[in-house]
Amino acid sequence: MTAFNPSSKQLTLIKSLLFVIALLPFGRLVLFTFTDQLGANPIEFITRNTGDWTLYFLCITLTVTPLRRLSKWNWLIKLRRMIGLFAFFYAALHFTTFLWFDHFFDVSEMLKDVIKRPFITVGFAAFVLLIPLAITSTNGMVKRLGGKRWQWLHRLIYVIASLGILHYWWMKAGKHDFEQPIIFGAIVAALLLVRIFWAWQKRSKANGLEGTAV
Repeated sequence: MTAFNPSSKQLTLIKSLLFVIALLPFGRLVLFTFTDQLGANPIEFITRNTGDWTLYFLCITLTVTPLRRLSKWNWLIKLRRMIGLFAFFYAALHFTTFLWFDHFFDVSEMLKDVIKRPFITVGFAAFVLLIPLAITSTNGMVKRLGGKRWQWLHRLIYVIASLGILHYWWMKAGKHDFEQPIIFGAIVAALLLVRIFWAWQKRSKANGLEGTAV
């Protein structure tokens, strides 16, 4: 693939376009709300839509690094933070829908529901784990944590994505509709295997160099 290195102005334009595109699902929800197009069960529509987009953005976030390495477009890494924050944004909307419409901001009742129903437990765990990733997404936090500790923390995204998919799987279990959870699971598994392969390859090369030095 031909190397493409956008100028600062081009990168700003790309980020702006990405920001607008990432907001379109939310804009659609707002439009549907005010035009009464949420269907017979508005809460289910909002819950499903925000949950789907959380998983979409999680998968896109995980795709950035492999795509950068394969394409040699190193500037792609500068888009990852925004995509990850949009994953958190839609996860927060998903959680707020649950807390607001299902429990009317009664936190104690919400926590009882979290403990009682396993599919909510794993979904809640995924959201809680997303919070420190969102908080530490700034350049300042990267410097405070140090590169390696920050990287280890943000590898939680694979755990979060897996919990999100399990949450989705259990939600679909009643309808015996597993097509989308399987697709999401296959994508995350493939991306994780690629990362594991690259890590193994890097370690093998390092061990080979050490053997040569000896």
